[in-house]
Amino acid sequence: MFEYLTHASDYGISISGEVKPDFTAMVTRSRNVAEGMSKGVQFLFRKNNIENLKGFGRLAGNNTVEVQDTDGNKKKYTAKNIIVATGARSKELPNLKQDGKRIIGYREAMTLEKQPGSMVVVGSGAIGSEFANFYQSLGTSVTLVEFLPRIVPVEDEEVSKQLERSFKKIKMKVMTDSTVESVDTSTEKCKVTIKTPKGQEIVEADIVLSAVGITTNIEDIGLESAGVKTDKGKVVVNDYYETSVPGIFAIGDIVHGPALAHVASAEGIICVEKISGMEVEPLDYGNIPGCTYTNPEIASCGLTEVAAKEAGYEIKVGKFPFTASGKASAAGAKDGFVKLIFDAAYGELLGAHMIGANVTEMIAEIVVARKLETTGHEIIKSVHPHPTMSEAIMEAAAAAYGEVIHL
Repeated sequence: MFEYLTHASDYGISISGEVKPDFTAMVTRSRNVAEGMSKGVQFLFRKNNIENLKGFGRLAGNNTVEVQDTDGNKKKYTAKNIIVATGARSKELPNLKQDGKRIIGYREAMTLEKQPGSMVVVGSGAIGSEFANFYQSLGTSVTLVEFLPRIVPVEDEEVSKQLERSFKKIKMKVMTDSTVESVDTSTEKCKVTIKTPKGQEIVEADIVLSAVGITTNIEDIGLESAGVKTDKGKVVVNDYYETSVPGIFAIGDIVHGPALAHVASAEGIICVEKISGMEVEPLDYGNIPGCTYTNPEIASCGLTEVAAKEAGYEIKVGKFPFTASGKASAAGAKDGFVKLIFDAAYGELLGAHMIGANVTEMIAEIVVARKLETTGHEIIKSVHPHPTMSEAIMEAAAAAYGEVIHL
């Protein structure tokens, strides 16, 4: 909203006086929204007669969970089936020890008391890029540091290049192929020593945000004593999320697969339906949408162009830029594109990669299309409404088959 208001004149709207962010009010509103969602879940618990035990839980023998409440009292509960869903937390590196004040993780980044004047964000995955974008947009001077050759490295290479261009437009400093070697917090500003391809560089910042990934919350919850197998920090489960111990299940960030809320939700539903004796289909991890809430947004599903080639596919690639979209032009959101990848032999939609305004709302069409084994020509012949951002999907499919009209 702030970005829209600062560009109001582009739309023929005159705002008298300065438009400036109230950082504290923004944080307060975000926490109120989160609290409202939490209360909604509590309501659903009550509606469905689910007992909510508050405390620290751990496995304690066969079909047993021990819960220690805030006063230190312990009580044991038994159940035929137990689901472990303890999630994950911000990963800490030895040279980036978080103190919660000057070197912080993503939780602290959501609730800072005041807006920092400068910030170094370490890691350019979804979390790092989102926070870097947020703070830079509000006026914080952000330096984004990425160890790998490009930002948002799990995305298609063209998406990475577009996001970097968009970040540089808002004056963000982006450093790739770079590593934070140390952070000195003994002075007024953090002195961040960064190893770059051109040599060592020191960047001063008020705050250093460590966004180098997550680590699972599986310590001290009784997995070992219960005999539950783990591998490389993840709980080992079968296709229906049962662990090595019958009756104990695990879902979410602590098992294999992408650490995403919608994935955990899908896993939970499959797990419970299997426990209930229903016939269920295992989750297709190859058809999971990923969304990054930067500006422009990123959304993707399936294979990247490089991955498709490495898998041995002969491919057709279609790309439609939002510069050619009437809706994008009218909305003042011309950065980005839709890119579709098809198997040349059978027309199977192998992957989709989007960057632009509202693309996180568009990716579901791709997920459904891939689930239904839709071909490129079926997408082309499916009439999309005009003017919309989503018609870029139809246009990208047409581009892949040399049938595009509006390019």
